[in-house]
Amino acid sequence: MEKKRTKKEIVKMLLSNNELDEKDEEELLDLLIDQPISIDVDKQEEAKMSFGDKIADKVSAGVGSWTFIILFIFFLLLWTFVNGILLKEGDPIDPYPFILLNLVLSCIAAIQAPIIMMSQNRQAEKDSLRNQNDYRTDLKSELILEELHDKMEVIIKNQKKIIKALEEGGENEEE
Repeated sequence: MEKKRTKKEIVKMLLSNNELDEKDEEELLDLLIDQPISIDVDKQEEAKMSFGDKIADKVSAGVGSWTFIILFIFFLLLWTFVNGILLKEGDPIDPYPFILLNLVLSCIAAIQAPIIMMSQNRQAEKDSLRNQNDYRTDLKSELILEELHDKMEVIIKNQKKIIKALEEGGENEEE
């Protein structure tokens, strides 16, 4: 029958694939067990954000809001009304089929798309850091639980020995 491996042994096996020497493995295991390993991903990410990253986040948040959508619909209706109806007899800035409006919308979309992608890429990096943090925290919890389980088994064994010794001692006194 194969011996059941402890979580500590499994972690050692996982670490051995990363070409760490034994000293590094032990330090990592001690760090996992003895020290807090969780980090505040939002604070860490916010600390290294550049000015461009902050702008990209604000633009993405603004463009992705109902306020922006409603204001933009209002702008399109206003543009259509002014150029299509009010200035129809005069000299409209952008007569129907609104070629200038199409150009403006294309330029906005061309600028918006990379800015939104930058923000999404940063969010994906933040999610990845959060997942790594969760994995380390879960791994630490499993190691601690395994260690506590082993200690509880030792305590239960000792308790059974004590109870057995007390029962045997009680039987000897009755005789």
